[in-house]
Amino acid sequence: MTNSKLTRRDFLRDTTLYGGGLWISLQLPRPNAARAAAESSEPVSLTPAEWRTIEAITGRIIPTDAEPGAIEARCVNFIDKALAHEDVQARPLYALGVAGTDAAAQRRFGRPFVKLAPAEQDELLILLEEGRAPGWPEGPVSSAAFFASVRAHTIIGFLADPKYGGNHDFAGWKVVGYPGPRHHLGGYTPDQMLGRAKIKTVWGEEL
Repeated sequence: MTNSKLTRRDFLRDTTLYGGGLWISLQLPRPNAARAAAESSEPVSLTPAEWRTIEAITGRIIPTDAEPGAIEARCVNFIDKALAHEDVQARPLYALGVAGTDAAAQRRFGRPFVKLAPAEQDELLILLEEGRAPGWPEGPVSSAAFFASVRAHTIIGFLADPKYGGNHDFAGWKVVGYPGPRHHLGGYTPDQMLGRAKIKTVWGEEL
């Protein structure tokens, strides 16, 4: 990050709060995706090859460092279940986008995206985001639109309720310091609101 004081927690919080549509999407119920996630963590919408490419892209959007990233949070599983159900209208964009990403990776580096080094993947994703990816196919899907969709889905999958298939082991909530919903415990006490009492998280720790 260009500003060392900007933590991952700050980035995710600010992106979600001020992202407008991203914040709304994070709050939308996804009952069909939740049912699919409860039934299986295997691909139901993405092909195995698409799954691997999308997983690799999510892993560069929220990389693993001292804290878990998108791969540990299984954001690709969230994306797969969303594309099979509530976000099915985005499925063609993903099919074309994965093909375009690999075409650009082959043009730039002579290898598919999943075979690139992390620095090479980052370079290519920047080109996708800027709409300058070499070898991107002509057609209705721009590289910028594809990248924006994957980025939004990755952040949502990292922070949404784990029942939707992502945020595995509460990885995203742990990173941003969110203890989980409190409605089933009657909300927060005044002392908890003022920071004078600990808050027990849904995974059993205290903040």
